[in-house]
Amino acid sequence: MNHLHPYWRMRYIESRKKPAEENPFPALLAAGDDRASLIVHRGATCFVLLNNFPYNPGHLMVLPNREVADLAALTTAERAEFLDLLIRAQAVLTATMRPAGFNIGINLGKVAGAGIPRHLHAHIVPRWEGDHNFMPVTGDTRILPQALDELWEKLAAAFRA
Repeated sequence: MNHLHPYWRMRYIESRKKPAEENPFPALLAAGDDRASLIVHRGATCFVLLNNFPYNPGHLMVLPNREVADLAALTTAERAEFLDLLIRAQAVLTATMRPAGFNIGINLGKVAGAGIPRHLHAHIVPRWEGDHNFMPVTGDTRILPQALDELWEKLAAAFRA
């Protein structure tokens, strides 16, 4: 029997014990180290970052800089940049990773699955034919074939291009 060791998973499990009201996004923006914060692009009102606990390689999130919980709370400028960055992120992922499709979505509210309901964010998850097999179902393990640091390098460069 082969053993898989997704060591990053424990960090995720332990982080889930924190209260849902906690919001790490303002601290990531303020840190000033985009590589450490996994921020691949900063816009005027919104930013794009790699999900620290991705469903698939290249799993990005688009967020307004400002903490808002609902789409209706976005200003006109934030709405425009939010959608523009969703479209741009999809284009960057298409060019750099060549997925066969995408899951793009927003979870509004805790009951809808929002892990951080106070700060609106959209998920962009690249998908490939057969990208998930029996492992998540039988082994409660997700296999990611590329390190976040390596992927940050590739995507940050693509956003700068």
